[in-house]
Amino acid sequence: MDSIIPWDYWVNLIRPYYPSGKRGRLPKDIEIMLRMYLLQSWFSLSDIGIEDAIYDSFAMRKFMHINFMEEQIPNSTTLLHFRHLIEDNKIGEKIFEDVKERLCESLWEMERRIKKELEKGIDPNNNKITVLELVKKYVEQKT
Repeated sequence: MDSIIPWDYWVNLIRPYYPSGKRGRLPKDIEIMLRMYLLQSWFSLSDIGIEDAIYDSFAMRKFMHINFMEEQIPNSTTLLHFRHLIEDNKIGEKIFEDVKERLCESLWEMERRIKKELEKGIDPNNNKITVLELVKKYVEQKT
């Protein structure tokens, strides 16, 4: 997920609404909060559930990009406030629209490449290829 999520863009969607830290405790990094929020959404976990799951799962800890020797993950109350910030400012809808646009763009690009290959009717090695093989070839090039 790290390679396909536009972290900078999504963080900048949140930044205007995020606490500045001028009063009270310093806020956690936006990207850390966003990563925790996404994990919670993907795995349908409660605030406390995702906090526990991150400590229990190496994959989730790695995804969080936190050095656990230096800092702790945000607690469930911090995540609750972050989720409310996302919901109250309709940032989730903005992220969803961005995902849709990026998927459509990728699909259009894939369709153009497939049409171009089908017009040729052959691959570079002069073998006949199917649409499925073209899709696989495209996916391999993107990864």
